[in-house]
Formats: sequence, C-alpha cells, structure tokens
Amino acid sequence: MANVVVVGAQWGDEGKGKIVDWLSERADVIARFQGGHNAGHTLVIDGVTYKLSLLPSGIVREGKLSVIGNGVVLDPWALMAEIERLAELGVSVTPENLMIAENTPLILPIHGELDRAREIQNSLAKIGTTGRGIGPAYEDKVGRRVVRVADLADAPTLDLRLDRLMTHHNALRSGLGLGPIDREALKAQLLEIAPKVLPFAAPVWKHLTEARRAGRRILFEGAQGALLDVDFGTYPFVTSSNTTAGMAASGTGLGPTAIDFVLGIVKAYTTRVGEGPFPTELFDEDGTRLGERGHEFGTVTGRKRRCGWFDAVLVRQTCATSGVSGIALTKLDVLDGFEELKICTGYELDGQPYDYLPTAADLQGRIKPVYETHEGWQESTAGARSWADLPAAAIKYVRRIEELIQCPVALLSTSPERDDTILVTDPFAD
Repeated sequence: MANVVVVGAQWGDEGKGKIVDWLSERADVIARFQGGHNAGHTLVIDGVTYKLSLLPSGIVREGKLSVIGNGVVLDPWALMAEIERLAELGVSVTPENLMIAENTPLILPIHGELDRAREIQNSLAKIGTTGRGIGPAYEDKVGRRVVRVADLADAPTLDLRLDRLMTHHNALRSGLGLGPIDREALKAQLLEIAPKVLPFAAPVWKHLTEARRAGRRILFEGAQGALLDVDFGTYPFVTSSNTTAGMAASGTGLGPTAIDFVLGIVKAYTTRVGEGPFPTELFDEDGTRLGERGHEFGTVTGRKRRCGWFDAVLVRQTCATSGVSGIALTKLDVLDGFEELKICTGYELDGQPYDYLPTAADLQGRIKPVYETHEGWQESTAGARSWADLPAAAIKYVRRIEELIQCPVALLSTSPERDDTILVTDPFAD
C-alpha cells in the first residue's frame, strides 16, 4: 500500500491540519517526524475543534496508531497537558493509540529559559522564535548531551546526561546573566514525569517497518513549512530542524524507499509568521483583507501572520527540494471577491532576473518580485466539491499555478470543512 508524506510548501500555516485529517481517515498509522510543540494544527470534526501541537492528527480518530518519531523534540509536560485537553473533549490517549520513539530528544525547562533569554538579548536580528526551547533542544541533540526518552528509565545514563548538560548550559547561562541550574530539582522533575511518558516509549523504527511489511498505510506528518527548513529555508529566520520531505525517513527510522507520494500543502496566497524576508508581502488594503478573510493568526502563538500574493518561485523551489508529487491547494475561497489577483513569477535584483530565491541573506532581503496580474472572480468558491462548482477565473488561476510551480494539483480545498475538498489525484493510490 502507498505511504504518503505531507509537508508544508511555504512558511507553514498552509492548512495542513485539515488535509492531514482528511488523509488520516484512510491511513492506518500517522507519524510526526520533526518539530516540536511550536507547531499547530487545527482540526474541525463534526463541529468539534481540536488544536494539536505535538500529537499527530490521527490521534482524534479511533482505530489509528499515532507515532511521535525521533526527529521530533518532545516537551513531556506539554505532551501531558495536550493529552489532558483532549481527554476533556472525549479523546482517550493511551499506549494503544500513541507510540513515542525511545530515541526522541526531550525539551527541558532550561531549554525554554535559554531560548527566551537569547531572543530578548539579541538586539542585532531577532529570529522570531516561539521561546518554547525547540532550538536549544536540537542543539543539545547534535551536541550529544540531550536527555532522550529512553534515558528516563536508565538512572545512571540520566545522571551522565545531566552532568553534560550542566557543564554546557551553566556556562551559557552565566554569559546571559542567568543563575546556575538546580540540577537536583531538574532531575526530580524528570523522575516525576517519567512514569507518565515511558508507557508510550517503543522502538518506533521496528514497529513502522513491521507495519509497512504488513501492507498498512503510513501517513508521515510534517510541521512548519519547507521555507523554514534549517538548510533550505530563509536562514537564519528558520526553525531548527529539516522540514522537507526527506526528514520523514530519518525522523522515524524508515528508509526513503518507504515513501511513495509527497503531498505539498500550498496556500492560494502566501503568509509568514515572525521575522525574515518575504518578497511578496503586502502592506496595503489587499494584505489586510487577506489576513482578515483568512483568519491569519497562529494556532499556537496567536501571532498575526504577514500576508502577500502567491509566490510561484518559492513554491516551485520547495516542490523541488521536497520532491513533491502533487500539491494540495488550500484557502482558495479567501480570494473570492478580489477584482484582480497577482502571482509572483520571478524576481529582480540590481537589474538582474532570478528564477529562484538566492541563498545569501542580504540578497533575500533586497530581492523584488515580478508579478503577472489575473482577473479575480466575484462568485463564491466556498464549499465547492467539484471543478464544475468553480468559477472559470478560479480554474484559470489554479491552472496557472500548476504551470508555474511545475507540479500538479492533487487536492483542492475550498473551506475549513474536511469534505469541501476536490480530489484530483489520490495520494494513497497504489
């Protein structure tokens, strides 16, 4: 059976929650492979709204196995709080429907403290971090000193990890004007949370391998967007993990041959949260209208999103770096009523044309978009479930996007409701 990777193909907030939920109903296993609780997915099922940060979207559906892979950095206290919130909505999370990779790194309270202290004191260029400790936890992972899930059941190893953390973090904290870490208090916190986390721990790579051999459908769920990738995003205004599709393999323990289809989620316009370059950003009434009609506020942070016209150059680039098989185009209905729409088809800098976003930060900040203008439509696309329901101008807009990004539309979303989806290509088809 086909296995599908879902990634955001812009700066995140593309509407992955609805699409992943739509797909998860047909999947057997849903696996998160990177990021932390800085990500946010909103699902609306039978009139009930679920806001998820760490848990895979499949957790709200019965009979599905949800997996948190080793590519995720896990705040165990945030996880337990999220599980409790779901319980209040009638969703039971147990080791029967949730599995956490034993080698998943943990976000500790000291990571959040360090994250926030750095952002406050960084007067040169704020990154726009959520302050939840994601970056510092990934730093400790590659520095080989992070506490992992399995360490919670291994007292001698836990002590070694904490000793390494103290040596590194206390020096950093001193330079930032923070006091030393209370090692024993931190250890006590970990020992207290351990019995709540350890029942979910498992060798995820092994279970996923067995599931694949048994012909079960696996849905790999990414967080953030490809333009926030630590390698291919608008560095340094990026997240601290790889957000492109290749991370699905290393972030769960399955090899790349397990991936059969990569679905890139693409918003019909462009948004971004936080700092960093944004070539098509709008500062006029059109930008305000997009934000208001699209309800552009972060699921996790509540921060207002910056809005702009569709940037085909960037999406073409992310489709290439993630090997996207087809896109799910979302929020088309937000564009209803515009007299005209613009699509960025290229860039210009110092009189030179560019058909990609340069890597150098200075160039990214100075690049100018080249637009083509399209006729808008006055009819409503909200709730459309077939091409016949769409205005001719809307179809023309979608087809032009396909041409420019060199990738076909597999799904078209016309409202937050999961059934308001036009299926063109089934990602799970063999």
